Amino acid sequence: MGFGYKTQWIAVRDRSPAEVADALDLDRRESVGWVEGTLRAYDHGVYVASPRPGWTLAHVAWHLPDGLEASATAFPDWLAGLSKRLGEVQFFGTHRVTEYHAWARARDGEIVRAYCYLGERNCVYLSVGEPTAAEQGIVLDPEGLDVDTDTWSDDDWDAWTDAKPDEEAVLRIAGAWGVGPDQIDDDEVTSLGIHGVPAGAG
Repeated sequence: MGFGYKTQWIAVRDRSPAEVADALDLDRRESVGWVEGTLRAYDHGVYVASPRPGWTLAHVAWHLPDGLEASATAFPDWLAGLSKRLGEVQFFGTHRVTEYHAWARARDGEIVRAYCYLGERNCVYLSVGEPTAAEQGIVLDPEGLDVDTDTWSDDDWDAWTDAKPDEEAVLRIAGAWGVGPDQIDDDEVTSLGIHGVPAGAG
């Protein structure tokens, strides 16, 4: 089953689920398996687990602790702060209805790369750093969103459509950067993870 669609998650290198849960300030923690934790996170709370050696994922259906997503003004500072505590932290989010697609990577408190596109507003909310090799061909330039499309040919429109980020692109980038949650075989994850809710959440 895995996850990756209509959701958000972070991937942390070489940290335990407990360390990540502590950094996210999760309360009401329970130890649960991968499938149950994934289903719970799609419904409420955050599920933190290590499905692959060297990587811990924290999955949340929509809002991260403090209600942050990549289009929020405070997002870069939040991610940088988390990375200062945890080392390398990657963020991914995607929702096909609003065409919200985002990815970011920070190391030791510094944003290395961050990108967020919201298709329903045809807006690049965030673009920090140079596109990585995994992003080639799927990143819209924020300066190019105000172009005059009245004279565009079919080829121009096809090129525009091909360049727009989508949920498959987010998952592909996640896999290229470290671990794609959609590539995880549920049956191979035998360790328990942690399900909890952000401190102060209802």
